[in-house]
Amino acid sequence: MKRMTQMAHEKLSEVIQLGDRVVDATAGNGHDTLFLAQRVGTQGEVAGFDIQPEALHATGLRLEHAGCRGPVNLYELGHEKMGQVLSAWSGTVQAVVFNLGYLPGGDHHLITRQVTTLPALDAALKLLLPGGVLSVMQYHGHPGGKQEMDAVLRWSEKLDTEYSRQQMEVEHPQAPKLLWIEKLNL
Repeated sequence: MKRMTQMAHEKLSEVIQLGDRVVDATAGNGHDTLFLAQRVGTQGEVAGFDIQPEALHATGLRLEHAGCRGPVNLYELGHEKMGQVLSAWSGTVQAVVFNLGYLPGGDHHLITRQVTTLPALDAALKLLLPGGVLSVMQYHGHPGGKQEMDAVLRWSEKLDTEYSRQQMEVEHPQAPKLLWIEKLNL
């Protein structure tokens, strides 16, 4: 059985090309940031956000160890700030990736919360170009996780017809769920 993270990367591989602009809204330990940087190559641009310095340090080390030389900018800011920081990227981003929950190996009391996640999702939609995607991996097996997941699902159900949405999950109660949103070419 495929892991949800593997499924997300496969779907992202179908839409991200060399030279694209992409965002990792929750850099964490840098797995997605590295994946995105490898997909867009040195011609593309990657922005990564995390509020925890140790997350950005881990991300930087992962990029360095992989020999990633592409333009990657890491910001020690919450994902709700991405719209302000990346305002010049409005309408030009191919993919924005979220992993909601806590930093694996970090303080499990520091979690993403709907109060910042919902504004971050709104900002992410404004960054997307037509055909761009929003990948939201929702870890819900920790305190506060189910509430955030429910809020994100309610948010996604209110999107207008400019967006298509798909919820993916595997048959395991603790497995994360993937929310996939595409900005349609209208």
